[in-house]
Amino acid sequence: MKRIAAFAAVLLLLTAGAWAQDGKGIYNKYSDNEDVSAVYISSSMFKLMGNKVPNMDLGEGSMNLGPIIKNLNSMYLLDCDDPDLSKEIKTDVSKYIKKYDFEMLMEIKEKGEVVQIFTTGNEKTVTQFILTAAEYEAFTFICLDGTMSRAELEKAIAKATSKME
Repeated sequence: MKRIAAFAAVLLLLTAGAWAQDGKGIYNKYSDNEDVSAVYISSSMFKLMGNKVPNMDLGEGSMNLGPIIKNLNSMYLLDCDDPDLSKEIKTDVSKYIKKYDFEMLMEIKEKGEVVQIFTTGNEKTVTQFILTAAEYEAFTFICLDGTMSRAELEKAIAKATSKME
């Protein structure tokens, strides 16, 4: 009986360790910390919003986010200004990105801030989108899970970045 209990405990620890290295796991690990601002949006909320998502103002124009978010399962956002905790979150996110071989779509470096966008999926769909922003001692992590059209996502990113120039 002790062997079964020990085996179950080891299995639980291994499962918890693996789970802590995905978007949801990273969110769950840090979202209750008082030094972290956290936002979670479920698939039910995305379905409620449907195509009624307001356009995102981009300065000189706007972008319709409806086609991108209508098939999302979840969104996780963490924002932290604590230097030590930010470093820990960044390390966990980096491990996750490397483990699942995400493709970096874009990196922006400006005045000490580094913004990176990563995706995973295939040539037609994106199944996960990660945006990270590191500035001095702060770190922000945004993870979108679902099935997004790669063409729609790339079009939205191109439009958003063209306004930054």
